[in-house]
Amino acid sequence: MKRRAPITCLFLNIGDVLLTDGWNHQARKRAATTFKLEWAEMEERHQSNFATYEEGKLTLDEYLDRVVFYQRRPFTRVQFRRFMFAQSKPYPQMIELVRRLKSKYELKIAAVSNEARELNAHRIRKFKLDAFVDFFVSSCFIQLRKPDADIFRLALDLAQTPARQIVYLENTPMFVQIAEGMGIREILHTDYQSTCAKLVSLGLQVGERVIPCNQLTRTS
Repeated sequence: MKRRAPITCLFLNIGDVLLTDGWNHQARKRAATTFKLEWAEMEERHQSNFATYEEGKLTLDEYLDRVVFYQRRPFTRVQFRRFMFAQSKPYPQMIELVRRLKSKYELKIAAVSNEARELNAHRIRKFKLDAFVDFFVSSCFIQLRKPDADIFRLALDLAQTPARQIVYLENTPMFVQIAEGMGIREILHTDYQSTCAKLVSLGLQVGERVIPCNQLTRTS
């Protein structure tokens, strides 16, 4: 029986895997409530501009000009930006899991994410993601967004690792399917415990003493 190639590289999404999604539907609703904005109009303007912003073709100020500050407001741009950045929160267990896997297996780590430039920079700096992520294939850097398969092709070129030796942690089913179609092994991330179990099935595990996870009962 042919053995499967060992995993040597980990691709992962940032939003809803390592951190909360920085500027999702719920965050925008909170902003509309906090700043007393007309939700339907704000959301329509957001939907018309956010893809361009995530591709790095709009600065944050340009995005805000179109979505919020197209008319006079009783609050400042600084206040709104501060609110936006504050929506990003970490998932400490997942961050620690990736750190430990990298250390134990000497994995190459790549973040493959749809991220807007200023939010991406804030999230990398605030949560020290560059301490364990080797490179960031962010939509704002390369002007490509998932589900465009070219973002995965570029990540493969940068990683210089065969697809069969990569596992991809992602919370969006469609993106998982695209990566799988390119020969990348995948884990649809829904929660910490199930991801631990799926990693074990791929030969990647960290002992319970390091990361409390009921699924990790086997020794490496």
